Amino acid sequence: MVIQSHARLMVTAGERVTVIAGSGDGQALPAGTEFELVPEMDSQHPAILRASQELEQGRIPASFEQLTGLLQEKLTSILAGFDRLIVHNVFTKHFNLPLTVAILRLLDKGDWRGWIAWCHDLTWTSPHSRSKVHPGYPWDALRTYRPELTYVAVSRQRQRELAGLLGVPIEDIKVIYNGVSPEVLLGLSPEGKALTECLGLWKGDLALLMPVRITQAKNIEFAMRVVAALKERGVRPTLVISGPPDPHDQSNMEYYRGLKQLRGQMNLDEEIRFVYDTAGEKGQPGLIDMNTLGELYRASDLLFMPSHREGFGMPVLEAGLVGLPVVCANIPAAEEIGGQEVLAFPGEATPDAVANLIQNWVETSKQYRLRQRIRTNYTWQAIFDHDILPLLEGVRTA
Repeated sequence: MVIQSHARLMVTAGERVTVIAGSGDGQALPAGTEFELVPEMDSQHPAILRASQELEQGRIPASFEQLTGLLQEKLTSILAGFDRLIVHNVFTKHFNLPLTVAILRLLDKGDWRGWIAWCHDLTWTSPHSRSKVHPGYPWDALRTYRPELTYVAVSRQRQRELAGLLGVPIEDIKVIYNGVSPEVLLGLSPEGKALTECLGLWKGDLALLMPVRITQAKNIEFAMRVVAALKERGVRPTLVISGPPDPHDQSNMEYYRGLKQLRGQMNLDEEIRFVYDTAGEKGQPGLIDMNTLGELYRASDLLFMPSHREGFGMPVLEAGLVGLPVVCANIPAAEEIGGQEVLAFPGEATPDAVANLIQNWVETSKQYRLRQRIRTNYTWQAIFDHDILPLLEGVRTA
C-alpha cells in the first residue's frame, strides 16, 4: 500500500518511476509505473527460503555467496539507469539477507548517490525477530550505518530505535509518516473526489454541509451570517449547499441570486459554496444524485440545518447514519428524530450565539480534532508535498 501510494504520487508529479520486486505484476501498479521482476528478491523464493532457514539458526548456507553474487549482477544493470533508489526495509529486516548484502556491495563499488533506506521495521530491536539474527557477518549488515545512505523512519519511535541501533545522532534519521487516501477511505467516486476539490471542501478548518434545496424556508442567509461569525473568530469554515433552486419558481431564483449577492458583500465567496454553481454535464448547472450527496456527507464535518421549518428532516436521518454531528434549529421535526443527540438552538438565536455553539463543539470534540489533524497533515498528498518531494529533490542534488 505504501509503495503503491508513493508510486502514484511520484508519477503524478512527473517522475519516472520503476518498482523493482521479486514477485508481482506491473498491472497492479498505478498507471505510468514501470516494473522490473527479479525473482531472487522475493523472500519466498525457494532458494532464499532455504538460505533464510539456515541463517535464522546462525549458519551461513553454502549458497549464500552465489545468491548474493546473482542478485548483485542482476541489480547492477537495472539500477544503472536511475539517479534515486528507495529501498524499503531491506537494510533493516532479515527476510532476504543475500539481497541486503548484494545492495551494500553495490554501494561499496559504485557512486550510488541518491539512495534512501526507508525503514519500516527493524529485526535487531524486534522482540519477535531478534532471535533470528546473530552477531557477525552477514547479520550485522542489518545494524551497520552507511553514511552514503539517507535514512528514513516511519515514526518517532522507529527513529529513536534506528538511531540507537546504528549508533548515530537521532537527527541523522528523517521521519516521514505513512498516510491515508481520503477518496479511498471515504468511498469517493472520481466524480465525488472532483466535486469536493472543486468546492474546496477541505481547504478550511471546518466543512459544514446543508443538504437542502435553495428555498427561503432553509434560512440560508442565516447560515451565511453564522459562517461570517465563525470566520471572525479565526475558524476557517466552508459551507456547502448541495441542492438547486427551483428554476420554475421565479421567487426562488431571485432568492438564490440575492444569496450570491449577499455572499459577495460579506466577502464569503470562498467560504460559501453552492453545488449549483459548479458546472455539470455540457455546462449545465451542477445537480447531484443521492450517491454523490452521500459522498458529501462522508466528506463533511458537520450537518447544519438552521431551517425555519421542516416537514420531516431527512438530513438528520442521513447524517445520523454516517456519524455526522448535527447542529440545527429546534424545529419539531429535527428534534423528534434526533432527540438529545443533536445540537439544537432556539429559532430566535443570533448568528453569534450559533457560531459560539459550533466553535465550542470544534474546541471540545476529540473526534473532529483528530479528523482535522489527519486531513491537514497525514493524507498522502500532504505528506508527499511536505516531506517526500523535498526529500527526493534533496538526494538528487546531494
